[in-house]
Amino acid sequence: MNSSSPIRVATVGTGYFSRFQYAAWARMPEVNLVGICNRNQEPALELSTQYNIPGVYQDFDLMLDEVKPDLVDIITPPVTHTGYIKSCVERNITTICQKPFTPSMDEAQKLVALIEEKKAKVIIHENFRFQPWYRKIKEVLEQEALGQLYQISYALRPGDGQGENAYLDRQPYFQQMERLLVHETAVHLIDVFRYLFGEAKSVFADLRRINPVIKGEDAGIIIFEFENGSRGLFDGNRLSDHKAVNRRRTMGEMRIEGEKGTLILNGDAELHLRLHGQNEETSLSYDWKDCDFGGDCVYNLQRHVINHLCHGTELMNTAKEYLTNVVIAETVYESNNTGRKINLAIKKMIP
Repeated sequence: MNSSSPIRVATVGTGYFSRFQYAAWARMPEVNLVGICNRNQEPALELSTQYNIPGVYQDFDLMLDEVKPDLVDIITPPVTHTGYIKSCVERNITTICQKPFTPSMDEAQKLVALIEEKKAKVIIHENFRFQPWYRKIKEVLEQEALGQLYQISYALRPGDGQGENAYLDRQPYFQQMERLLVHETAVHLIDVFRYLFGEAKSVFADLRRINPVIKGEDAGIIIFEFENGSRGLFDGNRLSDHKAVNRRRTMGEMRIEGEKGTLILNGDAELHLRLHGQNEETSLSYDWKDCDFGGDCVYNLQRHVINHLCHGTELMNTAKEYLTNVVIAETVYESNNTGRKINLAIKKMIP
């Protein structure tokens, strides 16, 4: 792609989280928002006015054919993703797709097989690994400041899942999802764990539903065994909260233990390192922007994709790479249903 030409971006979806995507695109001088699609025209018209988007559509294929975008951002629920991605693949349009990727693993496998067959470029909008505190943790681990890793734990505590009105103010469809905690939320941390600690070789899970007004699970424990010998614990409970000025900033707390020391991420995105044998903690400073969601991680992900298109930089989060997260999430549910630890057979499930 000619790096001097503006990248023409079209979008589909106008839900709660989409506002972060539109705001991020508007901050990129290399990008022109050229089309927006949504079944309900009222929010699409509002966004088109706010961000000066010339084309407003209800028909997705018509939008693609008329505005001819270089890049499409799919910001809709999972049930719509396969059809939209296929339309983009047929036209050889680079695509960013919101997670969860698809409603089922079988659908995800078939879709990735098509993407690979067509040599298409589809990136999953998995933004947690682009949160600046995880980038800093990655840097610390690559410097081997903790030495050999022993154990990692993350406690998810957003505190938004209590009562009859749980999730209704932001994402009401959460109440109707038959799979919630893992399929929608824990998959973020599955990806972060892989980004920071490498591939997992087994999982064990115990999931439960606490709030009776929702269909899916809202709490659970997942134990990961990693190929590097360390173990990881995801301890999720959407009803409980944690200490933080903004409880949605990190949505929880992480603790990483190694031979040389322990690294702690708190709810205010502060990082503290305590060396082995010492009682004092050192605060680790790093640059990050308190903007929109998760330290501006939406912008960071979209910037990552634009840098790839403009300058050929390495690309993360392709659909094929992301399929590993889908396989792990599916295996977590299988472990919960069978009550046993399950070894992961990732290579057998990736096209």
